Amino acid sequence: MAEKKEDPGPSVKDDEMYEALRREGNSKEKSARIANAAASSSRSEVGEKGGEAGSYDDWSVDELHKRAAELDIEGRSSMTKDELIEALRSH
Repeated sequence: MAEKKEDPGPSVKDDEMYEALRREGNSKEKSARIANAAASSSRSEVGEKGGEAGSYDDWSVDELHKRAAELDIEGRSSMTKDELIEALRSH
């Protein structure tokens, strides 16, 4: 059976990359964010970005809760440190 493609909408600028990221299991929001960043510069530049913030493992639980609140991650108030880190990394 053919795989049904989901139309990401007009706000996604690199449909091919978006679809590849979704197949990898990334969220719609994360896939769109990465695909749009790649479209505005280049795919190789997007891969080189990042790495400036410290590891979430080094953050306090309060700092993790604050960041999770900024990203509006549901259920954050009852999450452990490890759960917060996983939620932030997969967001």
